[in-house]
Amino acid sequence: NMAYFYAKYIVIESLLSELQNLDLSEKERHHLANLADSSLHHTILDEILSQLSSENKKAFLHKLKTDPEDEKIMEFLNEKIEGVEDKIKKVADELVAEMQKDIREAKKVK
Repeated sequence: NMAYFYAKYIVIESLLSELQNLDLSEKERHHLANLADSSLHHTILDEILSQLSSENKKAFLHKLKTDPEDEKIMEFLNEKIEGVEDKIKKVADELVAEMQKDIREAKKVK
């Protein structure tokens, strides 16, 4: 699993523990965890990109491609987007809550 510059702003442990409680094979659980990861990644990138000028988008994507774990990316974003950390937390929390709701619904169906 890849660590990204925004990792410390995101709490998905609650989601992962919900996954543990599902009646799934290890493979299915792993697949769902990867899906959650991927969804989070795309949601966060969408949020960030929607706030950047096209010039800054290019710079951001270049930095991300070069070293996705670089904490300097966050410094860059802090200069360009007001309250970027809160924005990342907000979209991530909303998505995690949505996924947890889906998992609970899935449990009821069984």
